[in-house]
Amino acid sequence: MVGRHGSARAALDAGRSAWREAGLPEAAQAALASPDAAAIERELTWAGRPGNRLLLPGSPAYPPLLALAPRPPVLLWVIGEPALLADPQLAVVGARRPSAGGRDIARSFAAQLAASGLVITSGLALGIDAAAHRGALEAGGRTLAVLGTGLDRIYPAANRDLAHAIVDGRGALVSEFPLGTPALADNFPRRNRVIAGLSLGTLVVEAALASGSLITARLAAEHNREVFAVPGSIHNPLARGCHALIREGAKLVESAQDILAELAPRLQALLSAPPAAPAQVSGTALPAGVAAPAALDEDYRKLLDLLADSPAPVDLLVRRSGLTAEIVSSMLLILELEGYVATAPGGLYSRLV
Repeated sequence: MVGRHGSARAALDAGRSAWREAGLPEAAQAALASPDAAAIERELTWAGRPGNRLLLPGSPAYPPLLALAPRPPVLLWVIGEPALLADPQLAVVGARRPSAGGRDIARSFAAQLAASGLVITSGLALGIDAAAHRGALEAGGRTLAVLGTGLDRIYPAANRDLAHAIVDGRGALVSEFPLGTPALADNFPRRNRVIAGLSLGTLVVEAALASGSLITARLAAEHNREVFAVPGSIHNPLARGCHALIREGAKLVESAQDILAELAPRLQALLSAPPAAPAQVSGTALPAGVAAPAALDEDYRKLLDLLADSPAPVDLLVRRSGLTAEIVSSMLLILELEGYVATAPGGLYSRLV
């Protein structure tokens, strides 16, 4: 609506026929026609508190990938770091009652991918979602939770402490639902649409054939985003959803590196990665497709130079480079994909070239 009419004011003035043509449900049309002044005041008061934001399409902070998705939310409520919504993200979703192995896989994948600089996005649900959020936090990475309720109603309540940990860990909670919205069944497919729209790709770890996770994956495919699935035993009913996705064209993955390799072209375009070409350094042949450090952008060369003596963690590189943690993490991810650096136990990065 806002994109079509140019501004929120023009969209409101367009009237019911335009709202109906845009596909707004009757309840939304009624709310626009007779706005609740007290509710609007509550929302504005909430948005004025530290750490809270309201984002409209067209505003600089609105996530660009989500804006490209069909019918993006007309308003996003955010607690935490709004800039995180524009960073490269991978959605990790799956069963609410996973096997112990599935939970471990989600946690491990999320930790490795978060340590490589990707934001891990999920829905704060029990099971795979929660394991993915926790894996990212344990690796010192960043994670984003998309809720199917208003942000004043954390659902499920069992994950309230996890929600606080996400915000405290420089992550964010996001919802397209107004404050006070309860956990209604119809909200969660809409929540899944936002998860898919924010992310470069979606990883499904375990899912039954009738699963909301499959909705998220298929929405991702419709948005021209990557879809990944972890295979499992043919005797495990929670593997059937993943196997169905693989038959439909999802990429079978066995490691976090499989995902990074598939996302490399999109990450390079998104982060303006340095060009790569075969070259020689001090008479030593570089791997095919790896450019000499001299061919890199100056900031990338400086970051490599900081790793010349010994492996270093991200926080040390942030202090030495003067760049933000988000920028350093994104640059390290590109350098790792291009073969310049490698990760080591303990969250350290070492130079290879």
